[in-house]
Amino acid sequence: MTNLLKSRLDALERYMRRKLDGDISTPAGRRAAFWHFQLMDHAFLRILWTNLHEIAPGIWRSNQPDRRRLHRYHAMGIRTVVSLRAATPSSHMLFEQETCAELGMTFLTATIRARRLLPPERYLALLDIFETAERPLLFHCKSGADRAGLAAALYLMHIEGKSVEEAAKMLSPRYLHSRNTRTGILDHMLAAYAADTADRPMPIREWLETRYDAAAITEDFKRWQAAGGRR
Repeated sequence: MTNLLKSRLDALERYMRRKLDGDISTPAGRRAAFWHFQLMDHAFLRILWTNLHEIAPGIWRSNQPDRRRLHRYHAMGIRTVVSLRAATPSSHMLFEQETCAELGMTFLTATIRARRLLPPERYLALLDIFETAERPLLFHCKSGADRAGLAAALYLMHIEGKSVEEAAKMLSPRYLHSRNTRTGILDHMLAAYAADTADRPMPIREWLETRYDAAAITEDFKRWQAAGGRR
């Protein structure tokens, strides 16, 4: 029954994506995008739940905003919106690009993953955005729990000079993050940075450029999972 339901939902999403076809300039495309956003991207769950938090003066994290929330964020003074999601012409991105353009807000993408580590260039690109983007700034993923948590930790270490122990608090159940699922790979990344620099401190950017090893961290995480989440 579960597999049948999943199969039908997957088929429905493929159908809605075909109807959308990356275009919201027509009434039909806009309707398809609206329903895809609400049902397949679960926007209806985020109508009241925003996971919005200010992590430093003028720096905010949240889950995926809709048009109404982007208007609200613009009224709050937000100047730059950074999506941590895949830079593909899906419904959420099309509406977000359109709304940011209408409001005069800068829209940027810095794709990272919640369940898999990426090459260092991806994280370094995010640090570059943190250094140069106009503030106030908001970054988000889909739920605001995992990718947004890692981005918040990187911001606090790189820009605010916080310790990795302090920054790691951005990945916590408070934001609906769980280290005991596949998203725990993000906690492991920060733990690897802490262990690797315990005797020889170095900034997070330098570590990403010279010491970060996604494959080694991933293998260590798999061993940790196999041991039941224990060292």
